[in-house]
Amino acid sequence: MHIENFKIFSDLVESQSFSRAAKLNGITQSAVSQQLRAMEKHFNVLIVDRSQKQFRLTREGSKLYESAKELLHMYEKLTSELQEMKKVISGTIHISTIYSIGLHELPPYVKEFLQEFPSVNVRVEYRRSNLVYEDVLHNAVDLGLVAYPNKIRQLEVIPFQEDHLVVICSPNHPLARQKSVEVKDLAEHRFIGFEQDIPTRKATDQFFKEVKLDIEPVMEFDNIETVKRAVEIDAGISIVPSTTVQQEVKQGLICALNIKGKKLSRPLAIVHRKGRVLTPAMKKLISLLTGKNLVKSAAA
Repeated sequence: MHIENFKIFSDLVESQSFSRAAKLNGITQSAVSQQLRAMEKHFNVLIVDRSQKQFRLTREGSKLYESAKELLHMYEKLTSELQEMKKVISGTIHISTIYSIGLHELPPYVKEFLQEFPSVNVRVEYRRSNLVYEDVLHNAVDLGLVAYPNKIRQLEVIPFQEDHLVVICSPNHPLARQKSVEVKDLAEHRFIGFEQDIPTRKATDQFFKEVKLDIEPVMEFDNIETVKRAVEIDAGISIVPSTTVQQEVKQGLICALNIKGKKLSRPLAIVHRKGRVLTPAMKKLISLLTGKNLVKSAAA
C-alpha cells in the first residue's frame, strides 16, 4: 500500500462519492473503484457494504479509515517538519474564497506573499459561502476564506479582518449629495440586496430587524460585482463592504455613505479542518493575513 492509496480512500469515505474522490485526486472514477478493490484484496476484507444503496463502510472499513487518517496525519506532519528543518517554503496552497474577499481583500496579500516566497504556488477558487465550507470539510482545499464565519465542530476558525459596511448609491441618486444617511431614511429608497443565503444579506436583514425597518429588496444578486453594477445604473441603493467599492468611489462611479450613529462591520476569517497539518507555506500565509506569527503547535 502506498500513501496515495490511503489518501484516495479517505477522500472517498469523507465525500461518500466516487466521482468526488476521483476529482480530488486527479484520477478517473474507475481508478478509484480499482483502488478500493485493490485495498480489499490486500487486506482480505470487505471495506464497503455493497448491499446498501447509500455509501456505508463495513466494521473493517471503519477501522481501516481511522488508521488511514492517522497514517496520513503522521505523513503530513513528517513532511511539514522536514520542510521546517530545511527552512523550505514551497509547495501549493489551494484556497477557496467567497467572491468579495477573493477579488478585493486577498490580492494584495497574495502579491506580497509571492514576492517573498516565489516558489509557492497559490491557487484561488471563487465560491459561494456554503461551498467554501464544503470544500474545506471535504479536504478539496487547504484553506477557506469566509465572512461571518460559522462555528462548525470540524473546523478551526482564525479571524483576520473586519470590513466596514457602507451604503452605496449612484452619483445621480438623491443620497449622493450626503456624506451619511439616517437609518430611517433607508426605507424611502429602492434597496438592492444579496440573495437570502448570502451571509452579508443575513446580517443586513438582522440589522433592519433590530432598527425596526421593513425593507424588501427590489433586486437580489449572488455576488458583489453584480450588486455594484445595478447600483451604478441607479437601480437602487445597497449596503456592502467598503473595501469592495474603493475603486468605483475613486472613479466617481459610486458614492459611499456611512449610517449615522451606526457602525456595521463584517468579520472575515480563515477556516481549515481541525487537526490538519499546516505546511510552512500555509503558516506563513496565515501569519501574513492575520499579522501574527503562528506557534509551532498550530501544525499539530
